[in-house]
Amino acid sequence: MTAPVTLSRTARSPITRRDDSRHSGPRQSIVVKFLLYLGLVVVGLAAIIPIYWLLSSSVKPSGEIFVFPPRWFPTNFHWMNFVEAWHSAPFGQMYINSVVITVLGTVGEICVAVLSSYAFVFLPFPRKNLIFGIFLGAMMVPGTVVLLPNYMTVAQLGWVNTYAGLIVPGWGSVFAMFLLRQHMMTLPTEITEASRVDGAGHLRTLWSIVLPLSKPMVVTVMIVTMVSKWNDFIWPLIVTNTDSMRVLPVGLLMLKSDEGYTDWGAVMAATCFVVIPVLVVFFFAQRQIVAGLTQGATKG
Repeated sequence: MTAPVTLSRTARSPITRRDDSRHSGPRQSIVVKFLLYLGLVVVGLAAIIPIYWLLSSSVKPSGEIFVFPPRWFPTNFHWMNFVEAWHSAPFGQMYINSVVITVLGTVGEICVAVLSSYAFVFLPFPRKNLIFGIFLGAMMVPGTVVLLPNYMTVAQLGWVNTYAGLIVPGWGSVFAMFLLRQHMMTLPTEITEASRVDGAGHLRTLWSIVLPLSKPMVVTVMIVTMVSKWNDFIWPLIVTNTDSMRVLPVGLLMLKSDEGYTDWGAVMAATCFVVIPVLVVFFFAQRQIVAGLTQGATKG
């Protein structure tokens, strides 16, 4: 009578183990999801809190910005910060300068990057890999190292304090060319070979086939380039010497008082002049940016 009982216990024990493993799976997945969402919330707060503090401080009186404990919501909306910031520097002309430099600089840099990346991928020429390696080596050189040679070149051309001096030196971007080249290398060669069989030249192939297939990556590189030129500070500060040619990031420096007192409410309001256009662009182009990044991560 004891043997059947022993067999039944041993027979039930594997089932019990399977049931335990069956219930442990959903529990582990719930814990993993919780940790993932918790990390997402932490990263989101780390990105949103500085922007919220900037926007809220732009409508606070200067004395309310540094109180402790901090006031996350302004008690009195001091809208005069924007008026004072706008009149403290020629921000109207600076907006025009920043828009012209950003648009023309981005268009020129993308055109040069597209043409050069297509040449490195689809055109045969001697020492192609060696030349590309030299370009990659140029990426390792800090930008501050070449500031003086670039300024001397621009000065000899007579481009100091001009749009040409602000825009043209930035067209030769190895970083944009590198990203587009790496993406174009993932395109199927059969498509470009078929276009050549049909009699299409290189420009036709680039315009009708390569660019449509590379649209997400081109948009991503364009957004990154645009933000970089919009926020550029060092080069516009060096190559310009009048307020009429300054850009928005340089205009923020004009709000700092040499006597030690700085109206931080006006500074925060002026910073909004610089940040808000970039946030608007990211809001409307976020799908293209994500598509370009995921396309570059999944192909190749």
